[in-house]
Amino acid sequence: MKSTKKHGPGRILALSGGYWQPCALHCGVKLGVFSLLAERRLTAVEAAARLKASPRGVELLLNALTSMDLLDKTEEGFLDTEEARVFLDRESPEYVGYMVMHHHHLVDGWSQLDQAVVSGQPVTKRSHGEERERESFQMGMYNLSMAIAPELAAKINLAGRKRLLDLGGGPGVHAIHFCLANPGLTATIFDRPTTEPFARRTAEKFGMEDRIAFAAGDFLHDPLPAGHDVAWLSQVIHSNSPEQCRRLIARTVAALEPGGLILIHDFLLDDNQAGPLFPALFSLNMLIGNHGRSYSEKEVRQMLADCGVSAITRLDFMGPNDSGVIQGVAP
Repeated sequence: MKSTKKHGPGRILALSGGYWQPCALHCGVKLGVFSLLAERRLTAVEAAARLKASPRGVELLLNALTSMDLLDKTEEGFLDTEEARVFLDRESPEYVGYMVMHHHHLVDGWSQLDQAVVSGQPVTKRSHGEERERESFQMGMYNLSMAIAPELAAKINLAGRKRLLDLGGGPGVHAIHFCLANPGLTATIFDRPTTEPFARRTAEKFGMEDRIAFAAGDFLHDPLPAGHDVAWLSQVIHSNSPEQCRRLIARTVAALEPGGLILIHDFLLDDNQAGPLFPALFSLNMLIGNHGRSYSEKEVRQMLADCGVSAITRLDFMGPNDSGVIQGVAP
């Protein structure tokens, strides 16, 4: 039966202009607005003077951020809301601004999505520096990992396990929390050499430098460290093609001790791959950036089974943006 409801363009235009709010947020973080207004209320003119920016531009930005419930405005000026103070002030231990800036660095790639779709290849022309992107990515991964690592470490049973291999572990937050939750456990972070200084600083911050080791290399090509009975692959497979994923899982299983536990944490699609929303959109993000995509639970299970992994189960865990954990036992 044909619907009699009149369809307007509102939802389509809201989707089309949905990038305006993120861009305003990115701008506020990049300029340090939320740190400036964390503890003191300032007028737009006062804020502009401290930011060395245009009073007109700053006033328009502050008004927009107020409309987004990130700032509070009175006759005396602007001040962070509690949410902004907790998550967007650089001095806050729960600061997520690095991940916001990582999203900012992705914008120019997304603006070229049509080229990536037509070519099927990543976008190579970017307007920002590689060093700046690496810093925001590493710190952003630290932000996200800190938000879920304690919960995951408490949920995953590693009793009796001795050595954990954290593949692509970056700052090593997950490895650290697994060790904190399991006093008899040590860990090796295996990642590219550029991540080592950050990983070592993070281990020292938690007083875990004696239990956390670092090995540098490319996990698709270089030999993986041996002697581990647990392997943790968090937010790794989505950066790789299906063929690369199968190779990575096969290499990981081969490096584990017999009966070793392999754990894969990533954004998981439905079996038809048309949702949930974030993993589906994230596949486009990977199209822009590399040859990876999000994978479904069915696909991950099959990859593991093809490598001889048994007792494959999905844990009772749902992380931000529909991330989940699938585990199995190596032969």
